[in-house]
Amino acid sequence: MTLRREERRKPSACLRGLVTCGVLGGLLAAMAALPLVCTVGLTTNKVTTALTDLPPSPREDPLSQRTVLLDRRGDQFAQFYKQNRTLVRLDQVAPVMRDAIVAIEDSRFYEHAGLDIKGTLRALVTNTQAGEVRQGGSSLTQQLVKNILVENSESDTERAQARAPSIKRKITELRYALAMEKKYSKAEILERYLNIAYFGAGAFGVEAAAQRFFSIPASKLSLSQAATLAGAVRAPYSTDPSLGRQRRERLRERRDLVLDRMAQLSLAPRQKAEAAKRRALNIHLKPEPGGCAESSYPYFCLYVHRELLTNPAFGPSRPERERRLARGGLVLHTTLDPQDQRAAQRAISSRVGRRDTQVAAEAMVEPGTGRIRALAASKKYGRDSGKDNNGPSTTFNLPADVAHGGGQGFQAGSTFKIFTLATALSKGWRFDDGFMTPGMFVPREGFTDCTGRKVNAPKARIFNASGEGSGGPQSIYTGTWKSVNIFYMMLEQRVGLCSVVKTAKALGVVRADGTPLREVPTFTLGVNEMDPLTVAASVATFGARGRYCRPMAILDIVERDGTHVAVRPSCKRVIDREVADAVNHVLSGVFTKGTMTGQGIGRDAAGKTGTNNGYTSAWFAGYTPDLAAAVSVGDIRGAYKHPLTGVQIGDEYYGAVQGASLPGPIWVSSMTRALRGVPETSFRHPDMGRFGGGFTPGMKEALEAERREEEGRGDEDRAGERRAHRVAGRRHHMGQRG
Repeated sequence: MTLRREERRKPSACLRGLVTCGVLGGLLAAMAALPLVCTVGLTTNKVTTALTDLPPSPREDPLSQRTVLLDRRGDQFAQFYKQNRTLVRLDQVAPVMRDAIVAIEDSRFYEHAGLDIKGTLRALVTNTQAGEVRQGGSSLTQQLVKNILVENSESDTERAQARAPSIKRKITELRYALAMEKKYSKAEILERYLNIAYFGAGAFGVEAAAQRFFSIPASKLSLSQAATLAGAVRAPYSTDPSLGRQRRERLRERRDLVLDRMAQLSLAPRQKAEAAKRRALNIHLKPEPGGCAESSYPYFCLYVHRELLTNPAFGPSRPERERRLARGGLVLHTTLDPQDQRAAQRAISSRVGRRDTQVAAEAMVEPGTGRIRALAASKKYGRDSGKDNNGPSTTFNLPADVAHGGGQGFQAGSTFKIFTLATALSKGWRFDDGFMTPGMFVPREGFTDCTGRKVNAPKARIFNASGEGSGGPQSIYTGTWKSVNIFYMMLEQRVGLCSVVKTAKALGVVRADGTPLREVPTFTLGVNEMDPLTVAASVATFGARGRYCRPMAILDIVERDGTHVAVRPSCKRVIDREVADAVNHVLSGVFTKGTMTGQGIGRDAAGKTGTNNGYTSAWFAGYTPDLAAAVSVGDIRGAYKHPLTGVQIGDEYYGAVQGASLPGPIWVSSMTRALRGVPETSFRHPDMGRFGGGFTPGMKEALEAERREEEGRGDEDRAGERRAHRVAGRRHHMGQRG
């Protein structure tokens, strides 16, 4: 049988015991010869006790590693870590790398039992005479112990103590080293050391270092590359190749020193070592971006990061979740769909510039599962320069709520009429049911919140927005399609404010800032500040025929030991299927007869525009059975101080931004691209026996008057066309004569 070098040179238990005795005897002899030993509080008896009454080996917490995020196709799009590290087995490290680290750090590693007696005696004499630690003599096992103690530290004070240049600390390290030598084989100690050591340039452990310095795995390291990494361990900051030419020169000097030492110890042929010294370092630093600012999809990355910290599903307490995230080593299979993400980002970027103070954000959610397919925004995620008051970047996760790194959100406007619509249909209202509406409405009575408190607002004056008319008959159909404010205020009054609030809450509606919903008469007009993801998940409920699912970003977690933990959707039925079908039917008309007429996506879709009072923000929320999305637009400096009137956004000037003028087109463009290649799924036809029909006083007469008015406009248009043709003909004839 052929044994590896570390197996051949591993001392037997008997030999290791003899070596320990030799270490103790040599150290005691040295101590007796040192006149200054008492000044550091050490006596022969104390040293004897310290080295014979050994503690258990130090506690070894799991080493911090990278956590990797994969999209639904399995491609990596982000990673975050406390330390950039990937653990490997010793047989996954090139033999030449093992030899290089032993040669330069502890050439007698395979002969001693945790203490290099010659080096330690030399260092002990020097340090005792100086009254402080000036010279290193640590074995590789002692260095491993030091790294473990630093890793285990939970405060700056503990880390400082673990690094303190004191003889007391060295004795503690030695005791732990002797204990580790009893517990582990040399191969196990070397493996642990190679995984814990810092090599510089942000690389912890030999695998991360090989990837960072040379873009190859540790198993493929050459003689020169191995010597370079081994040389970096002693002083990783002063030899960091990412910090300039001078540091690289120091690293080259260290590499050459390692090569000389390897040749001296016959761990590398002299000729090959000399040839390696003549070569350049050939370092090609591979970027290892950490954190969401450097991710391809930063807003989604940030959501995942915050979800790991805030969701009890990933740990019983916040400190436990933080420790888990710091340890890392996880592979997260997420719900992100690259096609949908690109579709959303392209739709936004083509209409809203990064430097615009107005910001657009969009979230896409899969109905029936809650899987978040895309999170996009008009600004880049990150910090602007100190001189840039309105730069192209933001640190707010614009598509999400405060708990996931977002801002305060924008008032959701008329998208909230959906909840009043669903409440009315669930209470027996029919599509053609309605009532006469005035030109102004005062909510002086009939509004009670869910605590039973009357919240009437007798001083408020509610008007219809432009295009909604000054009053008249409105039904469920027409009031929704035209988004008539007064109709919906009166409808909310009749079905009950608290009932509408309960419907909204059942559909996952919470304020972006996490505070309680404002249960006021204008609830149906969207006075609560929302984020696109919450709104998208809410309307996705109707695409799933009344099944609400909490937004989810993580599908599967691969733990450090390779085990898989599947994350199940959190769903429940909150709306009757037939009611959801009825809502879908009414909201489909928004694209054919309402505020989004002419802006369809070529398949069954339903949705609702949202334009706030004073044009402080604008929304569109819509869905198909396969995908739901919500788009918000508002000024990042403050919606109330900076309304969306008389503004240049992207390449367009807007007298006033409405839900159908900017958020709507973004939604249409993104959904069209996202659903490209996805088979069309149609909505279920509503139960007309339950929801069809109804009566609205004056509606028949109003529709007849509207028809005559349209015919009159048509006659005028046709007459105008005839006049235009005659004028054009005369001009043409005169031109011929001339």
